[in-house]
Amino acid sequence: MSTAPKPAKPLYSNVSPAVPSPCISLCRLDEAKVCLGCFRHVEDIRQWRAAGDQQRRQIVEQALVRRVAAAGG
Repeated sequence: MSTAPKPAKPLYSNVSPAVPSPCISLCRLDEAKVCLGCFRHVEDIRQWRAAGDQQRRQIVEQALVRRVAAAGG
């Protein structure tokens, strides 16, 4: 009985041990197209898969700024 070969891994992964995704699976966009769960803009979410660690860090930082602003801080 032969086992089918495993498919090739994608060039980019959605998971990076260096920069974990801020997604908390509460995916709803506000009127400015910002997720109410992770506070990433929809374009940041789209770019996440192909982004390198440095760009992911910038996305996470911008999301944190949005989260603090939304909390009134």
